[in-house]
Amino acid sequence: MKYFFDFGHNLPTVCRFGLATRGNTHLRAADVRCAVERGINYLNWCGYADGMSQALAEMGAERERVVVAWQMDAVDADAATRALDDALRTLKSDYVDIVTFYYVESEAEWQRIAGKGGAYGAMQKARERGKVRLLGMTSHQRRMAVRIARGEVGCGGRYPHTRTPDYANTRPLDMLMLRYNAAHRGAERDVFPVTDALKIPVVVYTCLRWGALMQPTPDDPPGFVPPPPREWYRFALAHPSVAVALMAPDNRRELDHNLTLLDDWRDPTPEEYATLAAHGERVYRHAGSFP
Repeated sequence: MKYFFDFGHNLPTVCRFGLATRGNTHLRAADVRCAVERGINYLNWCGYADGMSQALAEMGAERERVVVAWQMDAVDADAATRALDDALRTLKSDYVDIVTFYYVESEAEWQRIAGKGGAYGAMQKARERGKVRLLGMTSHQRRMAVRIARGEVGCGGRYPHTRTPDYANTRPLDMLMLRYNAAHRGAERDVFPVTDALKIPVVVYTCLRWGALMQPTPDDPPGFVPPPPREWYRFALAHPSVAVALMAPDNRRELDHNLTLLDDWRDPTPEEYATLAAHGERVYRHAGSFP
């Protein structure tokens, strides 16, 4: 199981196990600093002032050693520009490594973002000024995300703001952020073959399926005890098409448990993988209707 991933574009090489905040977690700045000291250097920030933003604002020169992905929900250009300026002030930074257009759930929404006067053009201009390095998108809609990544949706299939030399005219995104876990494996069919061919990194979230993977189901074998969170992150990271798997611990206790994965960094054995996959299938049947 590879430990590092390189996004290119002069970003630091990152540990494939990333840390995220989601606005309702309780990590302190000291907790985030602890994770960074242990080697976690892909930080997915929700955009709210929290322990992560405080830790980043206090990093000084150490900031250059981490990759910060910021979730932005603005749709139009003016709102996106204001949001970026606010984010940079909060982080006390001159740039954000990755801006992800947050939870784009319909083609119509993407067309607004990518069209005239949309946030996409504003972030491309910010990229040209060095305030942004990469552009990505977060979504639950796998097939739509792939179409957007191919450049098939928005601006009539063309992206006039895409001017940097390493971009194809119809390739608007540098990365995707999508759900993937042992209970929701559709990305293996719908996404990874395409993103691998396009060489577009995929960062995955919801690796615990909101905690359901650690819960029993009515179909469990006798005596079965669901594995702890660390093993479900191991499952996600075992897929070679996953660039980074994000954890979003609620507190220091959960963070400390997750970080034990770094001390036992390996693929699951075939038997462990089969156990994880089988429980994922049971959770899929019993824990909800997400595809």
